[in-house]
Amino acid sequence: MRKIALLTSGGDAPGMNACIRAIVLTSLRYGLEVYGYRHGYNGLLEQEYLNLRSKNIQNIIQRGGTILNSARCLSFKSDDAPKMAAKNLDALGIEALLVIGGDGSFRGAKHLTEFWSGQVIGIPGTIDNDVNGTDATIGYYTAIETALDSIDKVRDTADAFERIFLIEVMGRHAGFIGLNAAIASAADHILLPEISRSCDHELENLVEHIEAVKKRRGNSSYIVVVTENLWPDGITNLAEMLTEKTQIDCRPVILGYIQRGGSPVSQDRVLATKLGAFAVEMALEGKSGVMVGEINQQLVCNDIQTSWQKNKALDPYLVKIQQDLFDILKRP
Repeated sequence: MRKIALLTSGGDAPGMNACIRAIVLTSLRYGLEVYGYRHGYNGLLEQEYLNLRSKNIQNIIQRGGTILNSARCLSFKSDDAPKMAAKNLDALGIEALLVIGGDGSFRGAKHLTEFWSGQVIGIPGTIDNDVNGTDATIGYYTAIETALDSIDKVRDTADAFERIFLIEVMGRHAGFIGLNAAIASAADHILLPEISRSCDHELENLVEHIEAVKKRRGNSSYIVVVTENLWPDGITNLAEMLTEKTQIDCRPVILGYIQRGGSPVSQDRVLATKLGAFAVEMALEGKSGVMVGEINQQLVCNDIQTSWQKNKALDPYLVKIQQDLFDILKRP
């Protein structure tokens, strides 16, 4: 093998730059030329790339975002797009392509293998942590810390005014950030897609919980962590309903894209470095159509389709103690 390429696709995640750095340095160690495609699969179609050397990755391990830029590419779902990508990869003499992203990016990578004879390897990079086949994804730990810091700040205001605050965290359709941020911040309640039932039931349960807590400790702050896309009409509507039913002022706070930015925490830098280096080594071993990951501190390599074919489960013990701790607050 002489030439290897990489790209970052989909939503950016803190630690992607650390992964790029590891890929470049490991490739150079084995005497490989490294090319980075810009703007995800769009750059692959437009043949927009950089020849990456050690100078390109100096002092990037602490930077959020991605120096290669990222984007979504809906056209890659067609057959014409991967055919063009294969042509461009062959023209540059690329023998292996490493894709840093989430399950949508990996579906694109799998699609590419149907039209290109080169090796394709996925590296999980998404704050949502919703990729099966690895304990954590690059960016996940930083997203939790960002959410936690924000909730702690909101708690100060909530305490000062004795209000209810609804904190919406990212996660798309997964509750990993919400569950961990709620437990770490001692939130009073949590709404997750994996464990929430009907909206009517959740609203009734939430109101009951708030009233029970109020009887126990009087007027006080009350923090609810909600995963995005969970409440049909948004948390602003939920806040209005809670204000009406509890007669306590309720305010929504949507953290949004702030969770995808910022300098990666140490866990994400270390994970990104391990997975980036391991992906290059797997490419040198001839692996293709796989995703690298880490399970129980062991580096693993699985079929890339497993990343989306099975839903990744929340930590069952965290779910249990979350429910136990919240139930205690309702006791007289």
